[in-house]
Amino acid sequence: MPGQPGTFMPLSLLEHGQVSIVRLQMVKESRHLYGMGAVSEPGEAARMVRPLFKGADRELLVVLSMDQRNKPVAAEVVAVGGLNQCVVDIRNLFKHAILANAAGIFLFHSHPSGEAVPSREDRAVTERASQAGEILGIPLVDHIILGDGQYFSFREEKMWAGPGKGVMGCR
Repeated sequence: MPGQPGTFMPLSLLEHGQVSIVRLQMVKESRHLYGMGAVSEPGEAARMVRPLFKGADRELLVVLSMDQRNKPVAAEVVAVGGLNQCVVDIRNLFKHAILANAAGIFLFHSHPSGEAVPSREDRAVTERASQAGEILGIPLVDHIILGDGQYFSFREEKMWAGPGKGVMGCR
């Protein structure tokens, strides 16, 4: 019914100069990841999210939203790709982070080849996500690539400087 919270008004009403009123809501799924405490280093973060990637036969991109105490508040699979590529919409990286009032985000993605080596595209996504996070006030804490029993952290490898302040003790 038009006018109810969370509903859209019919096009005929919009044609007469009326604008839809919408309500955004984050819905938490019943599935939980347990044992996700505060994160102080990239290796810890990689171990925490590895179960989300278990059994994946293609590239996945996961965003982990963090609070100001470096504790995870929400995790979401934001993109599913093919064998060696995942199309990333930067807007989708921050959607749930905004709704969760996150202080920062981690990006994680898998390389089904097992090699945790960043591609040119991985570096470009890291830079774009960092710039978007700066604008939004939700810094990118790190971008971590998961391979077979290994990980690559852009932050640890100094391929990207990370946020100047905020989460993970970067003040």
